[in-house]
Amino acid sequence: MADQLAVAVIGTGIMGAAMARNLCRTGHDVRVWNRTPAKAEPLAADGARVATTPAEAVTGADVVLTMVYDGPAALEAMEAAGPGLSPGAIWLQSTTVGTEAIAPMAELARQRGLVFVDAPVLGTRTPAESGRLLILAAGPEKVRAPLASVLDAVGSRTVWLAEDGATGAASRLKLVCNSWVLALTAGTAEALALAKGLDVDPRYFLEAVSGGPLDCGYLQAKSDSILKGDYSPNFTVTTAGKDARLIVEAGEAHGVRMDLAEAGAERFRRAETQGHGDEDMTATYFASFDA
Repeated sequence: MADQLAVAVIGTGIMGAAMARNLCRTGHDVRVWNRTPAKAEPLAADGARVATTPAEAVTGADVVLTMVYDGPAALEAMEAAGPGLSPGAIWLQSTTVGTEAIAPMAELARQRGLVFVDAPVLGTRTPAESGRLLILAAGPEKVRAPLASVLDAVGSRTVWLAEDGATGAASRLKLVCNSWVLALTAGTAEALALAKGLDVDPRYFLEAVSGGPLDCGYLQAKSDSILKGDYSPNFTVTTAGKDARLIVEAGEAHGVRMDLAEAGAERFRRAETQGHGDEDMTATYFASFDA
């Protein structure tokens, strides 16, 4: 394969659209598909070819990158893509799918003669747009060099964890990382909600921890969003709730109680019920109050 490859991006939401744009900017032949066509159509201005079906998108593709809502959605899209898939193509699976979805994906890849690479990413809208995602990957050594130009277009670093994508090593690490991200998000939102309830200026809280071991850039960034009332989506409440449930399910399957993740899932569910599902996950702040 040449450095510039034919890449099909399946799923053009916040993350997929940003990844597709960066692939276009680096000279790849990009074709895109989204279940909601209006989310894919703007990418034509960036040089992507907008397909009307998954099969059309993947026809002739060296690499198929899936970045959709969850595991069932990824599996459904790839099953629909079947007539256009080329044996030997690389399936770069970047959706956060949990642990149970990996086996049926790997089996579909085997049936279709695809090389399956489990490659979820860490990062939200801003690092996705700037091509600075961290890619967690598991897949055979033979595809790592051919994939380098694709991975370099969307990420700042790739951490290879295993030779076999079917082990789910990358997706398991992604759940561990997301458990920390979601705990920080919910903790920040809840602390600021308590400050409001107790009539404490939240800026005093931030000043109290500033520069010390309890401080972190994430706390400051998410607090700033809440204080400004800016819930522009980087990672939505709905998607965060889905990931929290995947974390709880994975823990239960392996004998680990995930009490914080379970409580976080309920907070995200409550915020979604209040009408904040499409807002940034910091809108879990509203779950502390009656709608």
